[in-house]
Amino acid sequence: MTTEDRVKATIKNIEGKAQEMLGEITGNPEDKAEGQVKQDEAKVEHIVENTKDEAKKTID
Repeated sequence: MTTEDRVKATIKNIEGKAQEMLGEITGNPEDKAEGQVKQDEAKVEHIVENTKDEAKKTID
């Protein structure tokens, strides 16, 4: 995973946490749910890229 990809996934995770917290504060379940989805997407991106890194190490 490139550093840029890691940063993008981390930023998406932070945005998701912020949106989820905003949803909790304002009582907006839609914002809360969208924030959770962003966090889940970021988690999947990290898993996929980490798997690619491991596969590359194995091949090399």
